[in-house]
Amino acid sequence: QGTLVESGGGSVQAGGSLRLSCKGSTGTSPTYFMAWFRQAPGKQREGLAAIHTTYNSPYYGDSVKGRFTIAYDNTENTLWLQMNSLRPEDTGLYYCAAEGLSDRVLDPKYRYWGQGTQVTVSS
Repeated sequence: QGTLVESGGGSVQAGGSLRLSCKGSTGTSPTYFMAWFRQAPGKQREGLAAIHTTYNSPYYGDSVKGRFTIAYDNTENTLWLQMNSLRPEDTGLYYCAAEGLSDRVLDPKYRYWGQGTQVTVSS
């Protein structure tokens, strides 16, 4: 049974930055996609960024391209999301996910999910 624990959420003003982390324990030497998703109240879960733990190839959703950076540290089994130039519309609950079950890596089809960390951006 794998577990993912997110941290790093908080409140920030528009234009600010936050860095989220996700510590994983889904097994030894993971080789699969991991991703960050966001869910705002009343909206569907949105795929923000995904990366393969071995090949390190990042994918980004259009809403965060150029502002967010995803990275994976395989020495610590930790996934990161650096978020810059934050906007009020970035507010939501941010989830880490591991082991993608679909070729569409920004679709919310992953085996493991974290509990989420809240990000609030004020104008």
